[in-house]
Amino acid sequence: MRSRSSAILLCAALFTLLPAVRAAAQDGGFGIGGRLSMIRSDAHADSGAERFTGGQIRAHLSPRTAIELSLDLKTVNSLDLTERTRDFPIQGSLLLYPVRAALSPYVLGGVGWYTHRVEQLADKTVLSSETTREFGYHAGFGGQLRLGRHAAAHADYRYTFLHFGEDDATASSLTGDSSLLSSPSNLLPGYRGSMWTAGLTVYF
Repeated sequence: MRSRSSAILLCAALFTLLPAVRAAAQDGGFGIGGRLSMIRSDAHADSGAERFTGGQIRAHLSPRTAIELSLDLKTVNSLDLTERTRDFPIQGSLLLYPVRAALSPYVLGGVGWYTHRVEQLADKTVLSSETTREFGYHAGFGGQLRLGRHAAAHADYRYTFLHFGEDDATASSLTGDSSLLSSPSNLLPGYRGSMWTAGLTVYF
């Protein structure tokens, strides 16, 4: 129910911002591109980050503000080809640029839907599948390098599955989450996962 309500709110926000997105497209601030991501769904797990490939749409609403919609994908097949696992996180983010230059730092925050699907196969035919989904907040920081008027490269780091309103001891004992910084006053959120992204966007 919570994820459905959040999806409705995100859709409403996107419709509200649609005129600004159209204006961004007319002014050359609307772009589409691809990216590589290294994602850790659990920062406390012994396993390392997993590589995803994906893409993003970015629309600059003003010189210091942009929105991004991204999709990443990882597919793994079992050795006997009887099982296929797919993970595809979708994120909607707001990007804020304190300084605009050829190399511009930014901070970001938003929401994400993280889907994990396991399919049972026989001769490449899907016999059955099981899907689980999680909703979570994320925040991070990065930088964008303009490559002329119509292209830009970016790289950023994101904390995923942020939680709010819990002290460090409670969050650690219940979920294994880490805190962004030591925050006994509960002023800073904790997080469960993280991700690096690097990509190229072409603007129209």
